[in-house]
This record gives sequence, C-alpha cells and structure tokens, in this order.
Amino acid sequence: MQFKIGWGTSIVIAFSLFITFILFFVFTVQSDSKYDNELVVEEYYKKDALYGEDYVKMQNAENLVKKPIVIQSKDSIEIKFPASMQLQEVKGTVSFYRPSNKKLDFQVPISLSKPSLLIPKMNLVGGRWDIFIDWEYDSKSYKLKETIYIN
Repeated sequence: MQFKIGWGTSIVIAFSLFITFILFFVFTVQSDSKYDNELVVEEYYKKDALYGEDYVKMQNAENLVKKPIVIQSKDSIEIKFPASMQLQEVKGTVSFYRPSNKKLDFQVPISLSKPSLLIPKMNLVGGRWDIFIDWEYDSKSYKLKETIYIN
C-alpha cells in the first residue's frame, strides 16, 4: 500500500510547521531574560508631561554665552563649568542614561569646589551614554544634553 499526500494536505502541514516555529520563537524570546524588552523610561507619560519644563531649561542653557562642556579622557568624564560662575551657587545633578539598559543609569549630585566635576569611567560600560546636566544657578534652571561613546 502506498501513502500519497495531496497538495492540500501539504499546504496545511507547511503552515502548521511555520506557525509552530513562530510560536516557539515568540515564547523563547518572552521567557528568556537575555531578551529583556522592558520600557526604556519608567513612567513615560509623567516624563512626557514635564517636557515643556525641560524645553525651557534647555533653551536657557542654549542662550548661555559660556556653557558647561563634557570632556572625555582615558580614565574619566570631566564636566567643566565656566569659571565665571560662582561655584557654590551651582546646584543640580548629572544623570547618566544608558538607552539600551536602564539598570546602568545613575545620577551624580553637582557639588563644586573647583570648576570641574570628575566621574570615573570605571562605572561606565562601553557604548552610548546620554549625559543630562540639570542645574540651577542665579535663580534660573538649565538643562544640557551630551551624548558620548565609550570604547
């Protein structure tokens, strides 16, 4: 006795195998922590609601004649504030934001005794980092964003 498979049955088998493969792939990606698909920003809508405030701060920073600059050296990241600022009056934070992994994000408070703030690179893994300098000076708020790449 010979067993024959018709073209209709072949199509159903092919579709079934394809759907099985896709479902296996989807379940594997969803259950494996290696493929972490978390949100990049917690409380996205709250952050978006404050964007107007951030825009004003960024515009204030853009209007400065002398802005803080980010200098990357072999061992550290240096954030240099203009010498014309009274350093004791500069208050705020420097946020290091890793777009690909929020677990690596951290903040450093701005407390200046000299015109620069040093952050050691040993805490930073290689890749892209967004640095947000958010500070207040002379009763005005400022925000500056810099992107760096670490090898």
